[in-house]
Amino acid sequence: MLGFLFTTKEVQELEYLLKRELEEMLLDFSDKRIDYLVKRAMEERYSIIFRMYARIASPNEISKYVRRKKTGEENFT
Repeated sequence: MLGFLFTTKEVQELEYLLKRELEEMLLDFSDKRIDYLVKRAMEERYSIIFRMYARIASPNEISKYVRRKKTGEENFT
């Protein structure tokens, strides 16, 4: 485990970057042209980025990016 000390400005920048990445991935999940296997890899990456974002964002902000769990291929349709 690594520890970092960030200034307030750096935390704001990190929060901005993570939010933009989460928003872009949410749009990509709805894209029918993206293959199922690619979306599975995106799910894993989304989970990691979401957990990073959850460490610095308020609960109200976090709730905007929570995804419902689905099973099987309907997860990507």
